[in-house]
Amino acid sequence: MRHPLNPYLHKMLKKSAESDRAKALLTLNLLSENPSGIGDHSTNDFYNNAEDALRMLADAEDRLDMLQMYFTYE
Repeated sequence: MRHPLNPYLHKMLKKSAESDRAKALLTLNLLSENPSGIGDHSTNDFYNNAEDALRMLADAEDRLDMLQMYFTYE
């Protein structure tokens, strides 16, 4: 069952999730395409940054799925 949601609130939540998805994808791209940008950071920092970006991506996708699955914005 889908529940009604204020259209402005729906738009804000959707844009926030889309922004987090874009940030996560950019971070993963930078980490994979430009590893020299890491500089003096340790390998552990690199791994942590990659894990954090992946978690952000998964969270953003989950939020978008939940908005679509459970809410309408009429």
